[in-house]
Amino acid sequence: MLTGAGISTDSGIPDYRGPDALQRRGNPISYQDFRRSSAARRRYWARSALGWPHIAAAQPNLAHRIVAELQRQGIFGPVVTQNVDKLHQAAGSNAVIDLHGTLAEAICLTCGALEARSALQRRILEANPDWFTETRAIAPDGDIELHQDYEAAFRAPECLHCGGPLKPNVVLFGENVPRERVDRAFRLLSAAGCLVAVGSSLTVFSGYRFVLEAHERGVPVVILNDGLTRADALCTIKVTGRLSDLLPALQARLGRPLETSTEKPRQTKDTTA
Repeated sequence: MLTGAGISTDSGIPDYRGPDALQRRGNPISYQDFRRSSAARRRYWARSALGWPHIAAAQPNLAHRIVAELQRQGIFGPVVTQNVDKLHQAAGSNAVIDLHGTLAEAICLTCGALEARSALQRRILEANPDWFTETRAIAPDGDIELHQDYEAAFRAPECLHCGGPLKPNVVLFGENVPRERVDRAFRLLSAAGCLVAVGSSLTVFSGYRFVLEAHERGVPVVILNDGLTRADALCTIKVTGRLSDLLPALQARLGRPLETSTEKPRQTKDTTA
């Protein structure tokens, strides 16, 4: 299964290209701007400091729980997700590749050290004790619209180990997905009897390439999405609608309902397949 932002919208995390996306702003900061501009990094962390509590508080919705249950029942194998919210793992899925990384970590651009985003948030607020707390419309990456006058007064965090600049441990726009991560996803696809793409417009090539590969291999492609996708012409089956309706219907055909299962979803620390 390949999942996108549409599977997390019922958890309160918006998408960039769904039916309501035009009501929000455009794409977030690019990787190139983030690396070369200290002002861009300060702007990102200032906004993220306001948006992170919303992301951290998000809970898995019915769609995440159904995916985890279908995995547990052996009906679906691993999940490759384009999302950065870790909600699949929180729902009990234990075979997940976070294709675009996770907002739950920050990484140093100089030494590569990792820091938990929850711990970093505490440091950010300690360094900015009078930080502006009014929240605005949140973006899928935890960013929030904020007036530039507030951004200018913000103190951006630095690496605890070397003092270098920190970046969210996600693939930003214009940044490549790590090759090893892509290769693992392709290996999973090579063993799959079907690819089910859920809640993704497949506009970004990082996800679209797996549909292309499946199509070229003759692997059936099923798309469940609330709207058009880039891969509509390549799929074997396309069903349009809200995932809160489609996934329960899928489960009714393929597996046991959530309420009839007696075994709890397994949780593991290692959630990368």
